[in-house]
Amino acid sequence: MNYRVERQAAYVLHTRPYRDTSALVDLLTLEYGRVSVVCRGLRRPGSKARGVLQPFVPLQVGWQGRNDLKTLTLAESTSYNGLLKGKALICALYANELLHRLLTVFDPHPKLFVYYQFLITALIDADIEIPLRIFERQLIAELGYSIDLTQIDASAVYYFEGEQKLLTSVTLIQEQHKSRYFHGHHLLAIASDDYSDAAIRRSAKRFMRLQIDNLLEGRVLNSRNLLQTKRRFP
Repeated sequence: MNYRVERQAAYVLHTRPYRDTSALVDLLTLEYGRVSVVCRGLRRPGSKARGVLQPFVPLQVGWQGRNDLKTLTLAESTSYNGLLKGKALICALYANELLHRLLTVFDPHPKLFVYYQFLITALIDADIEIPLRIFERQLIAELGYSIDLTQIDASAVYYFEGEQKLLTSVTLIQEQHKSRYFHGHHLLAIASDDYSDAAIRRSAKRFMRLQIDNLLEGRVLNSRNLLQTKRRFP
């Protein structure tokens, strides 16, 4: 049976060449999660779809097909989000890369789709750090790997154990693993998305990095390399 979907809210996550003039496009969609589609003739000179299928642009898309790899039948932009540049652009690429690598095809996450929209809008307004931490936390939660922080003691210090994805209360901090220690009141603030304090924002960045690195299982993110290069050559 031929499966057909029409007018689905979506964003482009990743595009790569396919055969002579076509391309494989990975989409983040509202109701179907990550979807891979073939766009026929996208790399052909004069392709109208090329100007539409751009990252960070809100889209309406449609597709059809019997297998996991569908054929794109519709791609229309629904609005213009504005230009991303500099660090904001790299952060948006980072979000796309995380979604492309960590989401399973046809595993819907409508809540995450909304948080992604929120992030892209914030990045366009040059608001970077806090929306990015909120997005990372929601991504981890949607993937089922969030740590329950509701029983944290604000006065204690906790150690992130890594593979077990657990936090253990400790009394002695080992200097060689300092990046894995977190103050309880920082973790409680992270749980409520309270990033009003700079020290909490630094802790949140470390905390999300440790969890995301576990999920990536050693896979390197190109967007992180871009950010490091930008820091070296402003």
